[in-house]
Amino acid sequence: QVQLVESGGGLVQPGGSLRLSCAASRRIFSFTYMGWYRQAPGKERELVAAIASGGSPNYADSVKGRFTISRDNAKNTVYLQMNSLKPEDTAIYFCNVRWAPLDYWGQGTQVTVSS
Repeated sequence: QVQLVESGGGLVQPGGSLRLSCAASRRIFSFTYMGWYRQAPGKERELVAAIASGGSPNYADSVKGRFTISRDNAKNTVYLQMNSLKPEDTAIYFCNVRWAPLDYWGQGTQVTVSS
């Protein structure tokens, strides 16, 4: 079993920044995949950023150049740095990891971008 706890969401003005954290109950180097997804009201959950073990990060076109996914193995934590936030980034953000053969999800953290 893997428990994931997201934090760092909140209300921010357009153009602002937030850093989301996803703390895992297991050593993250054991995960073959780590990603951030988001779901806006009335929309399907979509991939924001992800990184596979030994691979390079990949990003949704809508966040390229603004968001960065990173990891801290010592803290067993995955981060999503979000800069130049836009109202359309408003959503619940979920952390996802694959500890083969299963996928695990966090409970989500709300991000609201509004003036």
